[in-house]
Order: sequence, then structure tokens, then C-alpha cells
Amino acid sequence: MAMLQFAHVSVWLFFGALLTAVGSRAMADETPQASAFFESKIRPVLVQHCYPCHSAKAGKSEGGLRLDSRRGIRAGGDRGPAIVPGDLKKSVLLTAISHTDPDLKMPPKKEKLPDSVINDFQTWIKLGAADPREEETASTATPPVTIEAGRKFWAFRKPTTHKAPTTKSSDWAKRELDHFILAKLEANGLAPSPGADSGTLLRRLHFDLVGLPPSPDAISAFQKRIESDGIDSALATETDALLASPQFGERWGRHWLDVARFAESSGKEANISFPYAWRYRDYVFDAVNADLPFDRFLTEQIAGDLLPHDNDSERARLLIATGFLAIGPKNLDEMNPLQFAADIADEQLDTVTRAVMASSVACARCHDHKFDPFSMQDYYALFGVFASTKTYFGTAVSPSNRIGGDPLVLPRGANAPILHPSIGKQRVEQLKTQLASLKKEQQDRMAAAMNARRSGGDAEKEFSIRDALRIFWTSGGIEGQLEKVDDSGQALPLAMGVMDRQRIINSPLLERGEINKPGRPVPRRFPQIIEIADAANIPARQSGRLEFARWLTHPDHPLTARVMANRVWRHLLGAGLVRTMDNFGFSGERPSHSELLDTLAVRFMEDGWSVKKLVREIVLSRTYRQSSSYREDAFRTDPENRFLWRTSKRRLDAEAIRDAMLVVAGELDTARPVGSLVATKIGDRPISLIGLDPNIPADLDGSRHRSVYLPVLRDRLPDVLDLFDFAEPSLVTGDRETTNVPVQALYLMNSSFVQSRAAGLANRVQREVDGHEQRLRHAFVLCFSRAPDAEESKLAVAFFESAKNLTAEQYQQHFVSYCQALLATAEFRNLD
Repeated sequence: MAMLQFAHVSVWLFFGALLTAVGSRAMADETPQASAFFESKIRPVLVQHCYPCHSAKAGKSEGGLRLDSRRGIRAGGDRGPAIVPGDLKKSVLLTAISHTDPDLKMPPKKEKLPDSVINDFQTWIKLGAADPREEETASTATPPVTIEAGRKFWAFRKPTTHKAPTTKSSDWAKRELDHFILAKLEANGLAPSPGADSGTLLRRLHFDLVGLPPSPDAISAFQKRIESDGIDSALATETDALLASPQFGERWGRHWLDVARFAESSGKEANISFPYAWRYRDYVFDAVNADLPFDRFLTEQIAGDLLPHDNDSERARLLIATGFLAIGPKNLDEMNPLQFAADIADEQLDTVTRAVMASSVACARCHDHKFDPFSMQDYYALFGVFASTKTYFGTAVSPSNRIGGDPLVLPRGANAPILHPSIGKQRVEQLKTQLASLKKEQQDRMAAAMNARRSGGDAEKEFSIRDALRIFWTSGGIEGQLEKVDDSGQALPLAMGVMDRQRIINSPLLERGEINKPGRPVPRRFPQIIEIADAANIPARQSGRLEFARWLTHPDHPLTARVMANRVWRHLLGAGLVRTMDNFGFSGERPSHSELLDTLAVRFMEDGWSVKKLVREIVLSRTYRQSSSYREDAFRTDPENRFLWRTSKRRLDAEAIRDAMLVVAGELDTARPVGSLVATKIGDRPISLIGLDPNIPADLDGSRHRSVYLPVLRDRLPDVLDLFDFAEPSLVTGDRETTNVPVQALYLMNSSFVQSRAAGLANRVQREVDGHEQRLRHAFVLCFSRAPDAEESKLAVAFFESAKNLTAEQYQQHFVSYCQALLATAEFRNLD
């Protein structure tokens, strides 16, 4: 790839990004995650509060406004568009439900909707106001909403192994999966692309498996193995070494954290930090590195607290695993504790079913699912499982949040690291005395207020709102301090997680999902569409989470193995066989190679649910090895590359871009830090206040550890993660967006992090290699895993010719500029 004159690379990047920004943003509201947010947070509110006056079904469009379709809500009525994607001020519907205009209040003659709902609408609009209601499916088929129809739908049929198809070019295939790909290509008049060159293939393999670029030594060794043993043996040897590397668990563990919506703060209005979330992050990395069978991996996260254990260390590990259910977003400013509990259970149900089944069961909270065979009975039967579960998240009540949560105490014998201080027994006694005094004051003042009210006196004078808030907030802070230590004041090992409640319940069916409209209790069970013949019944005295986990991981379950096989395929080939990663339902896409997906799913289970074996099988295939070169004839037939006639070019994710800069500069610290910035410096406090702390880096970085250890705060991500399309940590995300926008180019030009890495790269090159041209070449190899071509060498030499008369200091800065230009190129942040 011929490079632009280095002094102007960043400028060209800026204008290139500017030209593509409009196209990139135009699709932002079409992502599955954004549509899922609409279905779970926005549509139910519109149905309940708006459709009675603004829908075709109601026969009303007051004010000329229809809100039951995408076209209607964007066209608006007499006052203009109800929703303007990305613009809060111009969205009249948001103004109406916020009650900021005294002449425009919706719903009319009723109380304002809860702040959490208004916040959801703000988030929805900011994300582009995704609205799938007007999107018509290519098929005219009726959605399989009945049990009978659903069991005929492809996703709800048990996967079976298919015999590899016969192909004309039988010598091309290296693995079984290649036959399926080649057969589809031949059926469409296409041929696969030649293999990628060794440097390109090795770079692809390293980034895909460990998220880091190969070193020059690794490139040289790989080439020598190809020459001596052949490409098949060399690739297998390199793959096995990378799979055994601890960096594999960090790379592939991060993929799961996207799905698990991992974050270290609550999000929503209060947005309080979660100082113990890092333990779950580390659990995931360790589990992936150990190749913990995926069925066991899921079971531990859903019901680890209910599994047997041999010692304290194992007990602690299993408790930490349940952090999966505890780390979701929470409205800690919710005024109604019952609503808070219902929202927690709903969020957990939604996360598990989307992450494991790629199904939106939670869409049946307010009504039977419109597209898939999940009824309200299904939803509330499963809801009872999570309603019988207590969530431990470890935040104290404060002036910023009305609701607190207990932390989960780990066994001492596990020797888990503790990052908060002890306070001593005397301090514990002082806090207990202070807490008791506050409780007594509250009781006395409440009694005095009641007496005053009965006698016609001034109750407010006896117990004012200010007094109540002071006692509430102060007591909450004291309880929070006491929860961190034992009776002697020694710091306790704490985590996030779940355990069964003492009171196990069957949830009532809530009319329209409203907690104040309970119906008859629904016995706990699992969705009826999936029949597991020998599935265990839910015990009366347990939540049913363990039985749910075993139901999900049963070999007869049609979705779990399929969904995970599809996730692995996407991370290695750029797109899933089912492109709607988190939606295998009727409104999602159909698989491009259904027989291949089934075969991979069955083999995945037969191989002991080993993710590493599945990864190895795919990367050793001829399909994975293909070049990404453009072929016009193939492109005309298959412009989206659904038949896989080449490897799709991909941009690196945010973490890989940052880590690669640290690697080429020779500055990456591969050691795992203990805890995270949240645990060690931020602590448990509102995220809105951290900008006032000079000890916390403004960009939330300031580290040379891998990017997976950067803090993940909802609505306040580190700059590099935020700019380069990090997964939204409040949603299950199996497929990140990829945008190309001007602010990314500005970051590459102006960020102190990038500038420091460029200086590090310049110093490394000059330290490791002598000679001007050799240094230019070495920088290229470090950044791109290849030597510069003749044109690029010519441009580089010309760039340095202009620096002949510079001082040593000026020359050094010139070399740093050259290195920064390399780091800012598209080739550095893309995979061929």
C-alpha cells in the first residue's frame, strides 16, 4: 500500500474520515442492539401510554400524530416531528413526556412518567432512535408465534450433523467446514480467493487470537517454519502457541464481556461505581484461558452459588462467577423498591436469554411476543426464577442514590486480594453507636411528628424532610462502611454476585408489565417452545437458576451451541453465519450456511464445549486463510461476501488499536494488574464527581497495561474506547459497530497517548537498528508486519531528505512525526 507523504497523513485521514462520516452514522440506528433497546425500553411505554390516543388500532391520531410506526413518529403531527434522531431539543415527544413545557404534557392529565423512562427516551434518541416497526421482512411468512409454528422454525429445531457436500475442487478444502463454504461458492458460480501471504496471515492470526501484533522475530520464525515444514504445519504450530498464551484469555474473554454487558458502574441517572466488578472480569479471563467447557462456564455464571465446592477458593470462584447476573445497569435513583426489584429481574432475564439463546424473551413482559413463540406466561414463569434471586452489588445509599445494595462476602480462606482498608475495632464500635443513635433519633422524631399531627401541631417542625434525608443518607453511608469490614474492623473480601432469596416465589403475571397490576401467580418453568425430555423440575425451595442453566446447556437445546458457534465464527471471519448475532428469531436474519452452522454446533458439543478447539478448527481452514483482495467478478455476484469468496477486511477494535501502539513502542505491560482504576482510585462514588479528582487521569487511561484492564464506566468510557466503537456496556453486544468519523482522526493527530507511543516507537527503532534506511524499514515491519515497497521507501527517504539540516533535537521530532504517521495510517488499524 503506497503511503501518503508522511507529514500530511493525519490531515488526509481527517478529510477521509469526514467524507465517510455521514455514511457511517446513517446506519447507526439500524444495529441489533439499538433495535433491542427500542423493543425492551421504548415500545412498551408507547403501547401503554401513547397508543390509546395516537395509533391506528385505537382509531385516533390526536394532534395529527401517530406513534405506532416509525414513519408516524418521525413525521410527527401539528407541532412537528415527534422524534428527531440525535437531537433531544427538537424531539417534541421528549419535551411532552418531560413536562418541561406547561402547554405540552403527555400523558395528559396524569403524573409525569418516571425519570428512568425519560432517561431511556433520551438514550434512545441519542443512539439514533432505532425503530424497527416499519422495517418489513423480506419474507411474507407469518411470524411463528404459536408453539406449533415455532417448533418448525429453523432456530428452534435441534441441530444435526450434516455430511460434507461434494465439490468440484475437492483438493482445496483442508477442514470439514471448507467443503460447506466451497459448495456454496460453486453453486453460485464463484471460486475462493488465493491464500494470503505469510505476513498478512500471521498478523491476522495474532490479532484474532491474542489481540496483539506479531513481533519481527515471530514473523521470521513463521516464514522459516513454512519453508521447512509447509504452511499447514507452521500455521498449526503457531495457532497452538497462541491458544496456550495467557493473552488468549484476555482477548476472547473480552468478547464474552461484550455479551455479558460488563461495566464498573450502575449507569442511568445516579451512575454509582461498582468497585468489586473487576473480580468477575478476571474470572472470565481465567476461565477462557483454562478452556473451561462452555456449558460449565454458563452454569457457573448463572448458578455458581448453587454448585458444590471442595474448598474456599473454589467457593469464592463460583460466587464471583455469578457476577454475570449482578453487573447489569441499575436505576439506583428509583423511588419504588418493588419497581427496582422487578427491573433487576427483567434485566437479568433479558441478558441471559439474549446472551445464550439470542432470543428476546423479555419482549413478552408487557404482551405476548409479536414475532417469536414466547408468551407472557413464558416470561413470568422465568421471571419468578430471577425474582427469587437476591443480587449483591455493593453500593451504599448516598445523596446521589436512593437505593443501595449489599456486597457479596467471599470466604476468608480463599485469600482473595482486598483493596479497601481495614478500620479497626474501635472505629467499628463508633460507627455502630452512631448508626443506633440515628435510628433512635428517627423513631423519636417520627413519634413526635405523629403526636403533633394528632394534636393539631406542626409535624414538620418535629420531623422535617431535611431531617429525614439527613438520617437516611448518613445511615446509608455508615452501613456502607460497616459492610466492608468484620466486627473487628478487618477488611472483608467482597464481590458482586447473586444468591437465592430466603423467600422463593412464583411471580404473578403483571398486566402490561405494571407492578401495581398483579394477576395470578405463574409457576416457575422454562419457555415452552423448547422441549427437553429429561429436564429437571424446579425445586420448591430453590430459585431454579441451576435447573435453568442445565436446561440451557442440555445437548438437546437448539440454540445454545448454535449461538456460541456463530459468535466464534464472527470474531474470526468478520460476520456471523447469522449476521444478527443476538437475534436468532423471526425478525433476525437467516443463516447463510445453515448446514455448516448446525455441524459446527454439534461438533462444538461433541468436543466437550471447548472454545479453543472450535477456534483452532476455524483458523486452520482454507476459508480463514484466504486473501482479502478485491475481485470485481465475485463482488458483482456477492457484494456483501456472504458466500465467503475472500476474507473480509476488518478494522481492529479499540482495545487492539491501543494495545498495538503500546506493543510497537515496546511499552506494553502484559502483567495483570490487581483490581482496576475503579477499585484502587475511584472507589464507590458517583461517576459524575470523578472529573474533580486530580488523581484520576482525564482520559481514564494513564496505564500501559492491556486495554481490557481500563475502567469500563457506563456513560464515561476512556477516550480511546469511546472513540473507536467500544461495546455499549448496558446492552448484550455480540457485534460491535464500526464507524469512521472525524473525531477518530483528531484523536490520532492530537492525543497525548498516541504522541507518546510515537515517541516510544522512534526510540525503540533507533535503539534496535542502526542505519537510516534500516530504521525506516524496521518501523514498517513493527507496524505492518511487512517491509515497505519501493514507492513507500522512496516517499520515506524523501520525507527525511527534507530534514538534513535539522539539529539533533529537531531530527528526533521529525522521526517521531514519521512514527506517528505510521500509527495513524488505515493499514495500522485494519486487518487484511
